[in-house]
Amino acid sequence: MRKRFLYIAAVAALFVSGCTKKFDSVNTDPNATSSSSLDPNYLLSYSEWYYSNTGYNQLLFESMWVQVLSSTYGYYSNGDKYVASTNQVSYQDNPWNADYQAASYAYEMMTLAKEKGKMNLYYIGLIMKNMILQRVTDSYGNVPFSQALQAKEGITEPVYDTQDSIYYNMLAQVDSATEKLDASADEITSDLFYDGDIAQWKKLGYSLMLKMAMRLTKVDLTTAKTYAEKAYTGGVFSSIDDNAFVLADNSNGYTNSTASSLLVSDDFREVKWSQSFIDYLRTNNDPRLSIIGEIPEAGLTANNDQSLAGDMDSSVQLGMPNGYDLNGGTTDISNAPGYPGATGSSSDEAPLGNYSRPTVAIFRDKSGPNFVLTYAETELLLAEAAVRGWSVGSAASVHYANGVAAAMQSLATFSSSEATISAATAATYTTAHPLDVTSTTASLKQINEQYWITDGTLFNHIEAWINWRRSGYPELTPVVYSNNFTNGTIPRRIPYQSSEKTANATNYNAAVALLSGGDNYTSRMWWDVAQ
Repeated sequence: MRKRFLYIAAVAALFVSGCTKKFDSVNTDPNATSSSSLDPNYLLSYSEWYYSNTGYNQLLFESMWVQVLSSTYGYYSNGDKYVASTNQVSYQDNPWNADYQAASYAYEMMTLAKEKGKMNLYYIGLIMKNMILQRVTDSYGNVPFSQALQAKEGITEPVYDTQDSIYYNMLAQVDSATEKLDASADEITSDLFYDGDIAQWKKLGYSLMLKMAMRLTKVDLTTAKTYAEKAYTGGVFSSIDDNAFVLADNSNGYTNSTASSLLVSDDFREVKWSQSFIDYLRTNNDPRLSIIGEIPEAGLTANNDQSLAGDMDSSVQLGMPNGYDLNGGTTDISNAPGYPGATGSSSDEAPLGNYSRPTVAIFRDKSGPNFVLTYAETELLLAEAAVRGWSVGSAASVHYANGVAAAMQSLATFSSSEATISAATAATYTTAHPLDVTSTTASLKQINEQYWITDGTLFNHIEAWINWRRSGYPELTPVVYSNNFTNGTIPRRIPYQSSEKTANATNYNAAVALLSGGDNYTSRMWWDVAQ
């Protein structure tokens, strides 16, 4: 197995730098350890783990905003119906806190690595830091970047950089760091992605550069083209063996947060595949449909029994429409078009049992994978670049077929026995469903719909949401529900971490002043201009 978990108890007490005052507290005994006695490699696994394992937040927000999943439960109102609930501020804060924590490990690793002359580790830390902060800026907009993570240096109230400056800096830094990685230099240990394989890290760096470049397609095509072509020339992912992911290890306390959340009783009963998602798979006769979803075979009353596997036959899968509840009014799920009916019980479980839930054997493994960046995503982005006429090797149709097939075959990472789609089956599908090249619009639509399907089935929901905002595909119908906080539109950003308005007030207020609609869920960021 390429992925492994390492247990570094000593690092748990390591002092790390932060973005704001919130990250400035430390619990390190200066008599117990010092930078000279620490191996900075240990910080790499911490950064990778905290960055990758954020599924519980994606489950509530992005998975339902982008209509991959659906729920009738009040707890999921934030995501499914854009309605405020008691948990909203916590989930607003979670991505900020988790990602800056992950970035702080990468930054501390860079500092120690440079002191010790471990330059490969330094450059990998630079790639990690930028990969993490890309997700922060993609979620919130203008954020601390140039002064972030430097509380130990006395910067506890960092400025918020504009997103355009952040992106130009990230592209330049990832470009430089990736180019300088040297397989003959210092060895990398404690690496959860690639076990220290520098060649793989170079591929990751260039694939990340490609993803960053494609974010700019609405606002700066010249820069997007330059870096996309440079990434391709440098050497991006070339097979599913290059996929970057982290395997959780529940038995040793590293639990996959998505799987753990899904196994909570209410989540197990309530979280379903969205009608939009299932309908797309069915319309295209997609072989993933018979893997990702199941319906309780024993009937509706078994909907909440976690010990019972369901019926995975593609013909019975039924996605649940977003925007419904169990409150008995006009928006009650029983009033949804095509409602399958409830039989066998009048309990809360009964109305939902005939809708498809994420397959227990695949998505509810507490030691399952968290995907970070995949060959499938990379090939689909190259397909889009080719459609735009950029020099990225193969024709768009070839990149597209490679991407779709890779997405199907990557499912086996969840379970080789339950989720394997053969190369022959994937090839049959891509032959029967080639890229529509009748127009640029048709091609872009199909490519980005497949990006949505890829990230939805691999449970990388935040990336599905971000790319939907960038590309406009799939064309989703927003939920209209009473008392929603977006005026019936799908959220386009997350409001800033709630304590920032007091802990970093001056810089927070300056950042909010640059938002056209204020610090809310509907304001657009630099690369997400309306078109």
